[in-house]
Amino acid sequence: MKLVLIIVLAGVGLLLLVEMGLRFLGFGNPLLYIADEQIGYLIAPNQQVKRFGNRIVINQYSMRGTNVSSQRSPSTVRLFLLGDSVANGGWWTDQAETVSERLREKLQAQLPRAATQTGTPQAVEVLNASANSWGPRNELAYLQKFGTFDAQVVVLLINTDDLFATAPTSVQVGRDRNYPDRQPPFALAEAVSRYLLKPVPIPELEVIQAEGGDRVGINLDAISKINALVRQNNGKLVLAMTPLVRELGASGPRDYEVKARQRLKDFAADETIPYMDFLPIFNQVGNFKSLYRDHIHLNPQGNQQVSQHLAEIVRSLL
Repeated sequence: MKLVLIIVLAGVGLLLLVEMGLRFLGFGNPLLYIADEQIGYLIAPNQQVKRFGNRIVINQYSMRGTNVSSQRSPSTVRLFLLGDSVANGGWWTDQAETVSERLREKLQAQLPRAATQTGTPQAVEVLNASANSWGPRNELAYLQKFGTFDAQVVVLLINTDDLFATAPTSVQVGRDRNYPDRQPPFALAEAVSRYLLKPVPIPELEVIQAEGGDRVGINLDAISKINALVRQNNGKLVLAMTPLVRELGASGPRDYEVKARQRLKDFAADETIPYMDFLPIFNQVGNFKSLYRDHIHLNPQGNQQVSQHLAEIVRSLL
């Protein structure tokens, strides 16, 4: 009887140690999502979590960053970064290493520091409204709901896949393990769900992902509406696109991507939108894979490259 009790206690103790270790890594406290009829989904507002040592702060407008006012202060230069998980940085990127924060640092150091009426130098803010798997239609819906926050420059950062993005939907919220809408009961439960269990297919999502028609044209139309909205609010739009890893090097983009990329380039010229394509820029890097965390997401070194080049084009507009 004592042996059984010892085994049970040892098992419980081991589970507690595993639970504590997983919680130390950030399991058991994932970022939560909320559904939105127009946008599809948002990262739930007012969250602060730490995952694998990386700090993630979400403000009252579901942006990655601290709380902001809806109107820009006269003594502030304000930029607005829109995008998907590349712009957001995800759990694998610390708050200080996101594209938006790196861009803010560079502009703060580079812009003329003319004194304001209060005698203090101008501050730079870079807002960051983004979420994994957002496309141009999600980003347009976000602007239509929340506005441009009086930003002087709005940067739309997309990747090649975003040209083929489907319509906004919220069916994955609370059903896909990457879009939880509530905290798991235990860190161990989240780890098992994420790494040991197979994902459960969502039939409604599969229907949406099979959307037909001219997806590229539909997304270009959404970007056109973003441009119009930004201009209506006295701002300037910058369009930037990062490539997939397989597009880099000798192989280059696939034929359908080459056509889509040309359509985007022609569209930007027709709409007089400053456009930065990071494909040739990254190709100039000796080991371009060193810029990526995986096949699509950038690491801190990649974020540094993107922010450096964006700072140049934004500075010319300001």
